[in-house]
Amino acid sequence: MKKAISAVLAGAMALSFAACGSTTSSIPENAICIGGIGPVTGNYAQYGTAVRNGTELAIEEINALGGEIQFAFSFEDDEVDNEKAVNAYNQLKDWAGDKPLLLVGATTSGCTIAVGAETYADGIFQITPSGTDADCVKYDNAFRTCFSDPTQGVVSAQYIKDNALGNKIGIIYDSSDTYSDGITKAFVEEAATIGLEVVAKEAFTKDTKTDMKVQLQKLQSAGADLVFMPIYYSEASTILSQANEIGYQPTFYGCDGMDGILSVENFDVSLAENLMFLTPFITTAEDAKTQEFVTKYREKYDMEPNQFAADAYDSVYAVYAACQQAGANSEMTSQELCDALKVAITEISIDGLTGKSISWQENGEPNKTPMVAQIKDGVYTLLQN
Repeated sequence: MKKAISAVLAGAMALSFAACGSTTSSIPENAICIGGIGPVTGNYAQYGTAVRNGTELAIEEINALGGEIQFAFSFEDDEVDNEKAVNAYNQLKDWAGDKPLLLVGATTSGCTIAVGAETYADGIFQITPSGTDADCVKYDNAFRTCFSDPTQGVVSAQYIKDNALGNKIGIIYDSSDTYSDGITKAFVEEAATIGLEVVAKEAFTKDTKTDMKVQLQKLQSAGADLVFMPIYYSEASTILSQANEIGYQPTFYGCDGMDGILSVENFDVSLAENLMFLTPFITTAEDAKTQEFVTKYREKYDMEPNQFAADAYDSVYAVYAACQQAGANSEMTSQELCDALKVAITEISIDGLTGKSISWQENGEPNKTPMVAQIKDGVYTLLQN
């Protein structure tokens, strides 16, 4: 039987903060441990920080309800490094000790996959808020709250075609990144199926991402009037700046990694005007749940939440609903908790920030409807699908 769980906003429980980017709470005797992993230092710190904050906020709300299910929380920095992510996971196991442990993370796809092999071997339940690669849910203990790379590629191609956003499509992507490469492959395949013309596809790598004028000039020469960018916001800000320098002004369309572009340091945000991207969440949505979350997030962290924070928040409430469904408790082993949750999560649904009646399939994928946002007058605006 499915149970709809709505987020209840309540008072916060104080957490202590350890050094080196780690956030840890003490472990009450009746608590189930939630570990988180992601970058809170380095170029992609905005993603990991958002996941940490969204996870923490949801846990505080749930604990403040005073119910039988209580969570303790610890978060470790992985700097988007697979080896460091595995080390962080081992630190979380040491922190939990003999308490049952589950993982909300990791944040990026590569680290999620690396940690996933470990959680599967150890029998620990894992749900990633933001790991989009297909292999992030390779094992039966692993689930995700975000859209997968193939889903983002397919839906983006369909949206561009259905709304006649461009006649000739160019693509610029990071061939060294599993996220970008995976979305690109799915987009190209779907474009061919539905008759969307791709006139040029240009790649860069992590070692060449500071100068992409050559790639942009090739897209411009091919006559691309829409450029699809399945990349992260930091690289996108470089592309938009360099496109402006060469006088190239196509329509730009991205995916969920674009969230954060308005906060890039020293970036002229006017260059992002009219940029569109696929997303599950924007802060300007007018529903009460979103506005309550945004207000509380701003008050606590003095920053804007992004969709990574929202997906993390929903991940915790999914775990909470699954724990209730399974009758989980702190006396379980991590293996027992995992066995219970991987069944229970397919039996519940939640009304979350990133979708209504979100449910999960046995293959780890969520059922929810994507949205498309556009930057208008320097803010994210939801487009009608």
